[in-house]
Amino acid sequence: MPLDLTLDFRQIFTAFMVLFAVIDITGSIPIIIDLNTTGKKVHAAKAALISLGLMILFMFLGEGLLKIFNVDIASFAIAGAIILFALAVEMTFNIEIFKNDGPKGHSTIVPMVFPLIAGAGTLTTTLSLRSEVSTLNLIIAMTLNMILVYFVIKKVHLAEKFLGQAGIYILRKFFGVILLAMSIKLFLTNISILIN
Repeated sequence: MPLDLTLDFRQIFTAFMVLFAVIDITGSIPIIIDLNTTGKKVHAAKAALISLGLMILFMFLGEGLLKIFNVDIASFAIAGAIILFALAVEMTFNIEIFKNDGPKGHSTIVPMVFPLIAGAGTLTTTLSLRSEVSTLNLIIAMTLNMILVYFVIKKVHLAEKFLGQAGIYILRKFFGVILLAMSIKLFLTNISILIN
């Protein structure tokens, strides 16, 4: 399949908005704060670059790669839902599941890059957009989203200062429950696809 390098600002805007809604980096602010305050520091540049690389790689090789391992997209989404569920349990019940025993900055990869930024939803959306948007426009839209991701993670301390410790505690519990509900919905949607 030849690369389509036609520049179209309308396509870029459409793809950017769709990916922005799916990634929902602003909704991840309480999670980023929580990871930082529990000693699992998230590195902004690393998270953005790895996520972009993963999205571009998945755009070209995603379906083929999953087929090699005999994994379908629904199973891939369920794996992401389980990681989200574990993160939600941590936030809601103050139970440590993601042990802080890895190398410095390991939380940048899991759970930040996968499943929060470049999770199953983002990667499957990227595959879907490829059939509607030219390759160049999709890569530009992904890059713009990752620039935004970088700035949100980098400047998350401003949100910390504004909210204070009490505000962060309340947000942590609230978004823990929201994340729990999201992970259950993602799990049930995709388990029903597998069953059917």
